[in-house]
Amino acid sequence: MDLAFTPEEQAFREEVRAWVHANLPKDISHKVHNALRLTREDMQGWAKILGKKGWLGFGWPKEFGGPGWTAVQKHLFEEECALAGAPRIVPFGPVMVAPVIMAFGNAEQQKRFLPGIASGEVWWSQGYSEPGSGSDLASVKTRAERVGDKYVVNGQKTWTTLGQHGDWMFNLVRTSTEGKPQTGISFLLVDMKSKGVTVRPIKLLDGECEVNEVFFDNVEVPAENLIGEENKGWTYAKHLLSHERTNIADVNRSKRELERLKRIAKTEGVWDDLRFRDQIALLEVDIVALEMLVLRVLSAEKSGKNSLDIAGLLKIKGSEIQQRYAELMMLAAGPFAMPFIEEAMEAGWQGNFPGGVTANAPLASTYFNLRKTTIYGGSNEVQRNIVAQTVLG
Repeated sequence: MDLAFTPEEQAFREEVRAWVHANLPKDISHKVHNALRLTREDMQGWAKILGKKGWLGFGWPKEFGGPGWTAVQKHLFEEECALAGAPRIVPFGPVMVAPVIMAFGNAEQQKRFLPGIASGEVWWSQGYSEPGSGSDLASVKTRAERVGDKYVVNGQKTWTTLGQHGDWMFNLVRTSTEGKPQTGISFLLVDMKSKGVTVRPIKLLDGECEVNEVFFDNVEVPAENLIGEENKGWTYAKHLLSHERTNIADVNRSKRELERLKRIAKTEGVWDDLRFRDQIALLEVDIVALEMLVLRVLSAEKSGKNSLDIAGLLKIKGSEIQQRYAELMMLAAGPFAMPFIEEAMEAGWQGNFPGGVTANAPLASTYFNLRKTTIYGGSNEVQRNIVAQTVLG
């Protein structure tokens, strides 16, 4: 196992760094570095910039219009984007559904859907979880009944991240009740502008409507939007989830936020508290360990060996790290890590507080928001069982 980057890989890093520095809008990077609210225009604007360069589908092979990068190059690209303050790529299109369409969709579906994903023009949402189906995903009840050349969909999805912005949605739907629950699930692409689709935002602890409920009332979906074979959707869903859980680890964002934590600690005068600095050191050790785990996977891929099947382990550790740095930021800022009025802050006013405190205002919001990380993508309790069975044996 060789964890050192080659001269060619270092040159690639410099190329990416220079391009991101030249093309990332400064107002967007300011928002990211200070945990301010990103609008749809911010997120999709950056996606379109990457799309024009051919880098939004950074993990795609050349045959589908991607750059054909190695696993190490993909890692370096993500790291440089994160450290520069680029918005995290909304993964549902380029990172999650695109690989499913590439692997299991037919040529017509690939030609129809992949260009809009690669350009950033089409916003995709994920229709997996339901009120009674979270980590137990095989129990989904949203029904799709085949009627001639279309499916009629009825049911409800929930926790649909940024679904209020969605143009299209990939859904797990039940097309059969015969046999095991997993054998009756299909993978269906739904136009969210279709008649009968209702999106209802859910306000979270941090005051944002990041997730949504989506209702389907006799929604007609052309049968040509079925990916692969009917009742084989569980296979496609598992393929997608491996991408989602690795994406959740997000070690590069943790490295960026670690530096932000250090800045806050120094500004707030707790950097010289040895006990507090010990906690930062422990966090940094965990981040380095997570990065080493990611690099082990990359090293295995680079050498042609089978990649370690540790997506669940990456998800567990990465999500816990995100919660820990948010907590330490709150502790460093103390009473100034207050809930804030977003509109007032964006207008330049956050109360009559000492200098520097304004930068701490979003900390409570971030802390509340990141409570989700150990739950979504399969709760960590369930992931530990999966790791025990598939990795430890």
